[in-house]
Amino acid sequence: MAEKWIYWFDELRTTDNDMVGKKCANLGEMVHLGMRVPPGFAISVDGYEQFMETTGAGAEVRKYLEQNQDDLVNKVDKQIEASRFIRGVIESRPMPPDMIQELWSHYDRLCEQTICEDVPVAARSSGAVSMPGQMETYLNVCGKKNLADKVVQVWGSAFTTRAIAFRLEQGMALDKAPIGVAVLKMIEARCAGVTLTVLPTTGDLSKIVVEGNWGLGESVVSGEITPDSFVIDKQSGEIVSTIGDKTKMVVYKDTGTCIINVPEDQQTCACLVKEEIEEIVRIAKMVEAHFDTPQDMEWVIAPDPPFPDNIYWVQTRPAKFSQKKEDTAEYLAELMTRVFKM
Repeated sequence: MAEKWIYWFDELRTTDNDMVGKKCANLGEMVHLGMRVPPGFAISVDGYEQFMETTGAGAEVRKYLEQNQDDLVNKVDKQIEASRFIRGVIESRPMPPDMIQELWSHYDRLCEQTICEDVPVAARSSGAVSMPGQMETYLNVCGKKNLADKVVQVWGSAFTTRAIAFRLEQGMALDKAPIGVAVLKMIEARCAGVTLTVLPTTGDLSKIVVEGNWGLGESVVSGEITPDSFVIDKQSGEIVSTIGDKTKMVVYKDTGTCIINVPEDQQTCACLVKEEIEEIVRIAKMVEAHFDTPQDMEWVIAPDPPFPDNIYWVQTRPAKFSQKKEDTAEYLAELMTRVFKM
């Protein structure tokens, strides 16, 4: 067990993926690229494993899975039951005193850095193994006790029904959950969204897609609304805009978030202006070149400080997209080859 299990983002690079998970490692790399990343820290996979072993949760989970794993295959009701039991085991265990003091020490330092008592943070899962959408994120977490509780709940979310089903489908060990946690300051969002440096449906690498909505980005990521969409040509910079009818947005409440109505005068107004789109595109192209692969990125724009220092980046990862077919003849030849091989 490593002595150190919490790292500031500027201590991390992509080579630390196995130690802190992909999201945290990429946040560290983004800091080193000079991008504006909200201040924060990463809880390593070692932290999760230390918690599981010290509290006895790991032994109880392993025993349960040894007795019930065969019953879980292709049985959704059993997977739901397993998730409920395992998460109950994990989330009923308080964080050990030495771990909680270390976590609170880093949170206190983050409060000092941000000049904010009980600074609101996001606690985001960071899997060392890619499992997109399988684990949970908690937003607008305020105070040390709440943070400790939410970190444990993120660890527990390594055993959501979706995560269990995913491991079964992939032939992965059910009891192994190499999960880190990203803890980063919440940014008051005027608007937020995603950027892909490729057209995901066609694989067109000459275009960038920027989608956004008022408020926090969860409404865009979840697909709950039709966001504004901007398709930008990488060479010419030409922007083709489609303005969505944005009736709902996600905002802070005292703790956590809620969905509210977008004011009528903003529903059909673009959430981004031209200079903001151009700056998002500039950064996205730089990141794509650095990683040498198309990127799927998340950004937040705050009401202040002034542009461009109000644009923050909270994630980048390789984009998933369809491969572009260069021409119909090539596609038909490939299709016929597949047919004759069957």
